[in-house]
Amino acid sequence: MVVKNKNIKTYLIDLLADIIGSLSISVGVYNFAAASGFPVTGVSGISLVFYYYWHLPIGLMTMALNIPIILICGRILGIKFMLRSFKTMLISLFFMDVVAPLLPVYQGELILSCICMGIFSGVGYALIYMRGSSTGGSDFITMAIRAKRPHLSLGRIIVTLDFFILLFCGLLMGGNVDKIIYGLIAAYIVSVVVDKVMYGLDAGKVSLIVTEHGKEISGKIYELTGRGATLLRGSGSYSQDDKQVVLCACSYKQMHVMQRAVKEVDKNAFMVIMEANQVRGHGFKPH
Repeated sequence: MVVKNKNIKTYLIDLLADIIGSLSISVGVYNFAAASGFPVTGVSGISLVFYYYWHLPIGLMTMALNIPIILICGRILGIKFMLRSFKTMLISLFFMDVVAPLLPVYQGELILSCICMGIFSGVGYALIYMRGSSTGGSDFITMAIRAKRPHLSLGRIIVTLDFFILLFCGLLMGGNVDKIIYGLIAAYIVSVVVDKVMYGLDAGKVSLIVTEHGKEISGKIYELTGRGATLLRGSGSYSQDDKQVVLCACSYKQMHVMQRAVKEVDKNAFMVIMEANQVRGHGFKPH
């Protein structure tokens, strides 16, 4: 009964995060970016091109464009994550095409529109990422590339995709250089706000996990995040019992997933999360 109530509580929190996050993203994209005519990143940016020329619903086009991406990336990312993200996409579609058009649109200074878009969308994405879900699109592509090529930098993949999508969409939307630059600024603000909401502005996170199930925890971390870990030997200062210490570095988005991995394997594990100003080596920036 307790487990059932806990699952219901978790589902309701996930649903609330999807609702608030989707509303925030929709306001950022529709009421600021679309109203001001500058491009945005991801599949939403491509959908914005269809809206710009033919006034097709942004949410519906985003869902349509996501279908082939889901089919291609589904096996790589896992069915649970895909189903969770599909739920988020449906909620996002509703808020983008039904709720956001009912709200007033901003038609003032482009720079203010750019800043507001970055803040609203960044908060929305952070809420959704923190609950282990996604809005699809370029997130799926990034994660799939990362799963197949774990040696590639996550940041480099995201920046490369965002740059080409922004440039492509900006050219299709009239090629206004100023608006393309505003789109780049908005994308940067989104990334900063996501990091700030989730973990702050640090470059990465390092965790030390003291447990008796080191191999199982490191295996679960790799299964969910693709991150490797280092097992260290230790002993309790009072009990003198043998312990294993799992040392793992990961990105901001992956820390919540890693915490869930530890909790699933050993609820009694002692976990310390530390800031890392720089993380260098395999899976991160090279030395």
